[in-house]
Amino acid sequence: MGVADEITLHELEHDPFPALARLRSESPVGFVPALGCWAVTRWDEAVHVCERADLFRSNTDPSWLRDSLGENMLTLDGDAHRRLADPMRAPFVGSGSGGQLAKELPSIFDALIDDFAEELRSGGSIDLMTAYAEPLANITLQAALGFDRITWQQLAGWCRGVCTGIANLGNDPQLASIAATAKAELGEALDDQLTHIRAHGGSGGLAHFVAAGLGHDEIVNNVRLMISGGINEPRDGVGLVMHVLLTMPEVMASVRKDPSLLRKVVEETFRFHSPVGTATRQAVTDVDIAGTAIPAGALVSAMLNAANRDPARWTEPDVFRVDRAEGPHLAFAIGEHRCLGEWIGRQQVRIGVERLLARFDSIELAEPAVISGFEFRGPTSLQVRLAAYAG
Repeated sequence: MGVADEITLHELEHDPFPALARLRSESPVGFVPALGCWAVTRWDEAVHVCERADLFRSNTDPSWLRDSLGENMLTLDGDAHRRLADPMRAPFVGSGSGGQLAKELPSIFDALIDDFAEELRSGGSIDLMTAYAEPLANITLQAALGFDRITWQQLAGWCRGVCTGIANLGNDPQLASIAATAKAELGEALDDQLTHIRAHGGSGGLAHFVAAGLGHDEIVNNVRLMISGGINEPRDGVGLVMHVLLTMPEVMASVRKDPSLLRKVVEETFRFHSPVGTATRQAVTDVDIAGTAIPAGALVSAMLNAANRDPARWTEPDVFRVDRAEGPHLAFAIGEHRCLGEWIGRQQVRIGVERLLARFDSIELAEPAVISGFEFRGPTSLQVRLAAYAG
């Protein structure tokens, strides 16, 4: 029985990095029964899988992504992918409408802080994940899309639902049912919003997608995708960066002294924790990866989280280093399916943390935080207490 056979979903959900390190060392390309796919854990091979759409297609069968969201840009390759991705980029990049949104983020985030600052001023504690990181991510995406006929709380619930399906690696029918319900409810809400836009016009990403001539189902399915990725990663990113600062006093002190270091802290946090764990493809034909024969039709998962700690790529990969200079990580994937929203996602995380540090002279953990998850990884809660309030 090899190392790949011994890995369990529970182990991966709790702390995937020891198991991924064993795989990377002993079976860098190995079939993991618990995942039902070939796991590729080294940097070079993971990049190869992501960049060679001629050998590893995104339109996999089966596909948790397609089942949970409908056919979308991440389940298509080449021209079919670009036809959807190119007109959907503007709300999420600095050169498009995302640039104006980024300028508005400090005031949006300050308003969220105002909502819980009084409770902290009186000596209480607050869960930064539910009080700040989650609304921050949802409200930003609402603004980017112009999705204004729902509440951010509804959006958050649907995000949790569809992500339950995407991360349903064990094919649990109960989790699949939760995802199907969220998929349907989100579809109905988008139907309502798009009908309103077509009748009365609108602003934001949804109106832009309609004007670009994209089909109704294409918009709905890809907005489901934007919700699953565009909420989870910035939400968990804010939580993870704050966890780093709150558990590494030397890093916090450095950032307080030189706020420009926060950008490096954000990037190292994305590398170190990998909020999104994998990129799954399907072998188009019989193919060899690093001397291992993969049969045509096999599911192949580029383990972004493992590649981000590959010692062949990184010096002391299991050590958090603000001065790291080896180059970019894979937290937003690579190749044509690199995350469409990575620019605005980085802005949310950096500005979200900046506003907390600007508003609070001292923040401390009220209780130990637990970080969990494999496909989506972040703090389950981040209970903090205010020592001094900057106003």
